[in-house]
Formats: sequence, structure tokens, C-alpha cells
Amino acid sequence: MLHVVRHTAVSETLARLRDKTTAPATFRRLARRVGLILATEATRDLPTVEDSVETPLETAAVARLASRVVAVPILRAGLGMLESFLEIVPEAEVGYCGLERNEQTALARRYYEKLPKDLEHAAVFVLDPMLATGGSAAMAIEGLEGLGARGVQLLSIVAAPEGVRHLEAAAPDTVIWTAAVDRELNDRKYILPGLGDFGDRLYGT
Repeated sequence: MLHVVRHTAVSETLARLRDKTTAPATFRRLARRVGLILATEATRDLPTVEDSVETPLETAAVARLASRVVAVPILRAGLGMLESFLEIVPEAEVGYCGLERNEQTALARRYYEKLPKDLEHAAVFVLDPMLATGGSAAMAIEGLEGLGARGVQLLSIVAAPEGVRHLEAAAPDTVIWTAAVDRELNDRKYILPGLGDFGDRLYGT
């Protein structure tokens, strides 16, 4: 399932992220802002359990998070969304998936992986700001499904139609949350109009 998050703050923030004159320090702050909104929307329906607390005046019924939550940023760009996610779900466990795209073939190569185990009953969220070909996301989700994860959710700031279609075919149980679905990929497999290389713009490299 594809969810495009419609929000005035998202539109304004995305406009500034796309601007090639936006400096890395500002880019990081803007990425954090849109990441907060995406994380809030994506975690809206996490299961809760009833509990109670003592306020200064009386006992109050409350709802607490009932499920195990795992966040998995795809290195390195996904790190730009991790702080936002942890602000919304500070109890989340964090795994890491290092994937690098070959610039000639556009195929992903796994160079690092450190993931929590036994994910059968966990709510798992993959953080990948740019869903371009979908190859990296599909590879990460395949590894998570091998550890028992089901119904993985992907948070992406900008997606290409080609990446959405690839993920729907390769991992049909995946739920995609994105701020925008752009027009297409160019011949180098970059998203158009996109916002450039997210990791480079995030870290000024």
C-alpha cells in the first residue's frame, strides 16, 4: 500500500529540500522536520494497551505502546531520518543495513548489516529517504523478512514510480509512506525532479 502524506508543512519543507542552494545544515534540519511528520503518520495505528497513572489530582486511564518497534535506517542517507523516528518512538530498537549502489549498474550491494533478531511480532520500519529503483529497499526488506518480519513499513521522503512498482512486486506486503511521488528516473537512475543525492546533501560531501 502506498500512502502519500499530504500536509502544508510537508509541502513547504519539501520545496526547500529540493532547492539546490539549501546548505547542509539547513538540509538536515528540514529532513528532520519532514521525517517527524512521516514517522507520526506511519506509527499512528501501532497497537496500545490500557494502563493507568496517578496525576496530581486523580487516577487517569492511559494507553501505552504494546508492540515491539524496530527502526532500520539504510546507510548512510537513512540516518537522516533516524533521530526523527526515535523522537516519536523512543522505545524503538535500531538495526542498520548498509547498502551501496553501483553507479554503473544501479544495483545495490550489501556491505554491512546489524539487525535485531526474532522480528516475527515486531513492527518494523525501514528508513530510506529516496526510493529510486527500489532495489536497496527490496534487499533490506528481504533480509528483515528472513528474520521473521511481516508487513514491513518503508518511510521515504521522495519516491519514484519505478521504485514503488518494484517494491510492490518484490515485497507486496510492504506499506510505503512518502512525502512525494516524483515523475520518473533518469538514465542514471536518479529521481526527477528529485532533490539530488540525499546523503551528499545531508553531509556536504
